[in-house]
Amino acid sequence: MTEEKSEGTLQPCPQDKIVFDYERGEYICEETGEVIEDKVIDQGPEWRAFTAEEKEKRSRVGGPLNQTIHDRGLSTMIDWRDKDAMGRSLEPKRRLEVLRWRKWQIRARIQSSVDRNLAQAMNELERIGNLLGLPKSVKDEAATIYRKAVERGLVRGRSIESVVAASIYVACRRLKVARSLDEIAQYTKANRKEVARCYRLLLKELSISVPVSNARDYITRIGALLNLSGASMKYAAEILEKAKDMGLTAGKDPAGLAAAAIYIAALLHDERKTQKEIAQVAGVTEVTVRNRYKELVQELKLEIPQQ
Repeated sequence: MTEEKSEGTLQPCPQDKIVFDYERGEYICEETGEVIEDKVIDQGPEWRAFTAEEKEKRSRVGGPLNQTIHDRGLSTMIDWRDKDAMGRSLEPKRRLEVLRWRKWQIRARIQSSVDRNLAQAMNELERIGNLLGLPKSVKDEAATIYRKAVERGLVRGRSIESVVAASIYVACRRLKVARSLDEIAQYTKANRKEVARCYRLLLKELSISVPVSNARDYITRIGALLNLSGASMKYAAEILEKAKDMGLTAGKDPAGLAAAAIYIAALLHDERKTQKEIAQVAGVTEVTVRNRYKELVQELKLEIPQQ
């Protein structure tokens, strides 16, 4: 917001009245004609494009940085197609030469022990992320956390699998993606105890703060896997909100509470699901679902139809 002189006082120029003159490189106020800023440097390209194809053809930059690749995607890659730039097949002698280039290019990408560690860890992270169906934002966050752990020397003496799994769990907690520690640990060679130990280490050494797990974060995922309607999932979230206001959620497993709320909502909306089905999807036991179900019905005084 800039100011202009008016009758001896300073008044701000409205933001919606400020325009940019591309020919002169100046910001001008439409009301007063005052030049607010001049000699503005154009940060865009020096070329013009009128179609998407023309813009892509003239662009001289690569793709964005990818945290899930050990070198962030900055290195070059030699194509596996045995053809030249004109699309013609290479001669046998030339093909062998290209194979040699490709071999040494791959070796040159991974030179130090840190590069080898990151290459193995990023492959493991991508594998677990795909098995869990995690979005790219979570995988990028996990990769960033793992890189910080490598820089601090936290991976030394510990298995790569356990630190990667812990990084994924931290990323899920930070971005509020409902994945339990047991669910992540089952896809790794490391056991749950080791992953939990690495998780606590990352929080302490990297000074990472994670929000408290909320049972409502599990509602959408469990409901989607059970093919429940939006009305049932909304009512389950309302049940959990009432239970939280009454202090019933303190010290309880969020997944178990969400499973019980889903079970109640499904009964009331005539989308009957068994406790066994819900327990399997939520990753808890039937006993947990049954106990949380009884507590919610009794304390919230819910009227459940006869089964």
